[in-house]
Amino acid sequence: MNTALVLITLSAAGISSAQEASRLDGITPVTTDTLTNPSDGDWLHWRRTYDGWGYSPLEQINKENVANLGVAWTWSLTPGATETTPIVHDGVLFIHNNMDTIQAIDGASGDLLWQYVRDMPKSVIDSGTGTNGATKRNIAIYEDKIIVATTDVHIIALDAKTGKLVWDVQPADFNKGFRYSAGPVIADGVIVQGMTGCGNGQPGGCFISGHNPDTGEELWRLNTIARDDSWNGLPIEARYGASVWIAGTYDPATNTVFSGVGQPYPWIAEMSGLSPASTKEGVTNDALYTDSTLALDPETGELKWHHQHLKNDTWDLDYIYERILVDMPVDGKDRQLLVTAGKLGIVEVIDRNNGDWVWGVETVPQNVVSAIDPVTGEKTINPDAIPRIGETTVNCPADPGGRGWPATAYSPRTQNLYLPLAEFCSNTTPQPLDAGQIYTGGGRATFARIPVEGSDGNIGRIDAVNLADRSTSWSYRQRAPITSALLPTAGGLVFGGSWDRNFYAFDDETGDILWQIRTNNVVNAFPISYEVDGKQYVAVAVGRGSSQANTLASLTPEIQNPVAGSVLWVFALPDAK
Repeated sequence: MNTALVLITLSAAGISSAQEASRLDGITPVTTDTLTNPSDGDWLHWRRTYDGWGYSPLEQINKENVANLGVAWTWSLTPGATETTPIVHDGVLFIHNNMDTIQAIDGASGDLLWQYVRDMPKSVIDSGTGTNGATKRNIAIYEDKIIVATTDVHIIALDAKTGKLVWDVQPADFNKGFRYSAGPVIADGVIVQGMTGCGNGQPGGCFISGHNPDTGEELWRLNTIARDDSWNGLPIEARYGASVWIAGTYDPATNTVFSGVGQPYPWIAEMSGLSPASTKEGVTNDALYTDSTLALDPETGELKWHHQHLKNDTWDLDYIYERILVDMPVDGKDRQLLVTAGKLGIVEVIDRNNGDWVWGVETVPQNVVSAIDPVTGEKTINPDAIPRIGETTVNCPADPGGRGWPATAYSPRTQNLYLPLAEFCSNTTPQPLDAGQIYTGGGRATFARIPVEGSDGNIGRIDAVNLADRSTSWSYRQRAPITSALLPTAGGLVFGGSWDRNFYAFDDETGDILWQIRTNNVVNAFPISYEVDGKQYVAVAVGRGSSQANTLASLTPEIQNPVAGSVLWVFALPDAK
């Protein structure tokens, strides 16, 4: 690589430095067809492909040789929470660092090719959002641009070859509490981006917006709090929440984006005005579209249908997470399915053409839902688990979730859905507003985490649920919480990591550990696999700061980790001699 020339360019929004390299010269435009049919060696989406599987078809690293896996290279990242997913195209790895440093790195050598450093406003720096709030779970690539949702609530496009700023738009105001914690999905040539931070007291809640990839111009906006009568008669300005803090999934065949939506705020229904249920005809306290799957048209933002997984969520048990698209027979009939699992850890399958319920399977211990109607999916809520002002209730699980933001994954090799899980409960105590106090944001509850009744001490768990017959293929349990997303591969492996700094390769059929390595910090991101010059690599970022991981860690106080030390680890097999 030619390292003789380093170019420095300044822009109003940041600093970009680029290094001449043949790897950058070889980058080709990422078209809609490229995104729909990515090369096996590329990782172009948050979960690699539009269907959200998080699965790598590469098999050079497999069950027979994974014991020989070693470190190919490492790269130090900006300190802070590191929940990032690298994307890889034509051998170049692009990665987001905490507080919006974006870097292009040679995927084979680990050499820096360019970097963009966001010039953050003082209000952003002073807010303290430089930890968990400044990490982005994904970025996107389209045509010749890297698309980033920034910590100061802009959407920007960088030139993929140089890192120079191409355009910069501001959909909302950081100083009013809005935030981005995930990046966009590119759907039919439109940037589709979800807004979060709407538990900070923004009247009317959050939204999803569509943007022109050439200019960033906003094309449409869909409110994620419904303007209907499902909020117990509350006026729009008294409705809060419905954040969209995980990227959506796209089905090119039906031109539909599927997105999850978070919970209402404040969490406790008695404080939010959603309890007790209204008896007025035509009014409910369901709180649409919170805890729902939304199916929308990426060209217009029109809502095609919705499915609400949990009505009037009073526990902070989001259903925001990834939507996985799978086609398979159900009761002898071919179905186009959408698979998701919220914080309750219940695997839920609906028809992705209309949102109709298909089936559900429970995983971790939970006491919120006492029954699910097998035909409609309607949930019966356990009244003893509903938090009430002046009382403390036991909820299983509590706010970090029986599964959190680390993503599940699907393997067509085994037809298994692989889920990172946690077994725990909490003593939940509402924090009511004082007389005359105005709500300005926050969940308004205290969660004192405790093990499940009769716990053997194991908090971390990975389940493999077979989507064809709804059985549990295997379940792995350990003391340390599982804190990373999972990565199944065609080599018969499932990669994932945990709070105790271990990164593992499991046998995808048995759950046996075939390889592991101790990293320098918490494995708390989304592992990927890619190929450069015929060689397969596995990459994962580590770094402490995630609120979900830190919360689960209170259950295992004997496991201590460094405060700093964010690093991208990249692994490969040794070269043949």
